[in-house]
Amino acid sequence: MKTMLEVKGLTKKVQGRTLLREVGFAVHSGEICGLLGPNGAGKTTLIRVMTGLIRPTAGSIRVAGVEVHRERSRALRKMGAIVENPVFFPYMSGRDNLINLALLDPGLPKNKISSRVEEVLKVVDLVGRADDKVGTYSLGMKQRLGIAQALLGHPEVILLDEPANGLDPIGMRQLRELILKLNREEGITFLISSHLLDEIQRICKRLVVLKDGAVIWQGETGELSGSRDLEEAFVELVSG
Repeated sequence: MKTMLEVKGLTKKVQGRTLLREVGFAVHSGEICGLLGPNGAGKTTLIRVMTGLIRPTAGSIRVAGVEVHRERSRALRKMGAIVENPVFFPYMSGRDNLINLALLDPGLPKNKISSRVEEVLKVVDLVGRADDKVGTYSLGMKQRLGIAQALLGHPEVILLDEPANGLDPIGMRQLRELILKLNREEGITFLISSHLLDEIQRICKRLVVLKDGAVIWQGETGELSGSRDLEEAFVELVSG
């Protein structure tokens, strides 16, 4: 099975503090992997390093075999991401926001932008609201537009940082169904950081658990939860 994400010996130190400590794990093609940990465990820092937004002190990240910090532009063409909340211009329509973002993607030919924007709007079920200003969108719609943005460059893997934060039950369900659809129909690999353990248990077959910047557990979701609720198993693990 092809390794889509490979993290080796990843360490990040800032002003004497160690935010990440020799983090290592792999996510294989077609997997949906959950990234768990208590507040301050290093999840967002890890995703920011993985997307090339900050440089690691040591270690490496490969996306489909391409090293992120040596060949960032090539690696990022294989990756889509939503780090924290997606940011759009509220006074512009959803379609125009996506067109603007697509123009910034050097890997997307200019003559393909319009058709690609229409494709991703259809995938995330926003065609009917594409001409409305983003300022009128619900939080769930903004998250779906964020995933549309992440899809623009035909990524092989998508990283999501707390994608369901603040969503109501309907928005959470729509987001979950979209992730499962993209995984099933497009073969996209996902790494999803979240504290919503019920959602993670529903969609992630594998888990990586961080505590104090280090991996303390990784494996199949069922191996951690067993016959118990994932929340109970997780609290027991991180409290030990």
